[in-house]
Amino acid sequence: MPAAAETIRLATYHTDLSREGPGLLLRDLARGEDDQIAATIAVIVAAGADILLLQGVDYDAEGAALDALAAGLAAAGAEYPHRLALRPNSGRPTGVDLDGDGRSWRARDAHGYGWFNGQGGMALLSRYPLGDVRDFSQFLWADLPDSAAASVLPAAAVPVLRLASVAMWDVAAEVPGGPLHLLALHANTPVFDGPEDRNGWRNADELRFWQIYLDGWTPEGTPFAADRFAIIGTLNVDPDRGEGRQDALRALLDHPRLQDPVPRGPGGATATADWPEPVPGDLRVDYILPATTLDVTGAGVLWPADGDPLGTTAAAASVHRLVWVDLDLHPD
Repeated sequence: MPAAAETIRLATYHTDLSREGPGLLLRDLARGEDDQIAATIAVIVAAGADILLLQGVDYDAEGAALDALAAGLAAAGAEYPHRLALRPNSGRPTGVDLDGDGRSWRARDAHGYGWFNGQGGMALLSRYPLGDVRDFSQFLWADLPDSAAASVLPAAAVPVLRLASVAMWDVAAEVPGGPLHLLALHANTPVFDGPEDRNGWRNADELRFWQIYLDGWTPEGTPFAADRFAIIGTLNVDPDRGEGRQDALRALLDHPRLQDPVPRGPGGATATADWPEPVPGDLRVDYILPATTLDVTGAGVLWPADGDPLGTTAAAASVHRLVWVDLDLHPD
């Protein structure tokens, strides 16, 4: 599956590497005996991506867990010398009782669901150097133009809660021909709330952030003006099935500056997560949406067919499947 020499392969992969306490992922990586970690490494190696965004990777301030994962990948033949992990919002306390249970320190009261700060963060691994980074993870939900925050949040949370449930980054990768901007996110799960649909509205506004960012709005600094970019990550909404405010997703998919290559598995399905049937069922929730200025030469979901040994490995690694897109960047 590795990309041809004249193309660059992007991939996004929602792993199940997150553990139930701080330091446990590093412990399991260091021991080298965890079958699920081994399966995750095998999937990443099989994908042959040049730039890879991971979700579900626990963050630590020293980057020790990410370094250990990168060492395991290098030992298996996939070297990623350039890496980025920033403190996510998952598990980061708000000090506000968000779910109305009378307590303000539990997982659902954090900026993003998590029992400890850093649980289930994002990480970027690259064979190319990483340049400028704009981290929008601290941007307040209420500050988004036409935000739904005030209508669905407790009053005390409106001036506090951040828009990104995990993280939002604009990272410039220094690839042939000039920078390629990776507009990376792991959006909120649009379920597990009440009739106010707070999580659904938050997910929709996380997606709308990038829609208006491409239109020239910016939360700070210079408006986005690059013409080589891709939105990449877990958007957590299927365009046709399951829960979530699908109008927000479709508005992003239909944005005039974006193209949707609709990656598919070997059987032709677009799903990227293997959840129980009938509810929620297999859904497409992980995406790579390149700029229309880029030529897509291939795309797929690493969901091996029945009988392929890698299929068992992928199932053991995560309920999600890795998504990849090949781009011809015209470096000449």
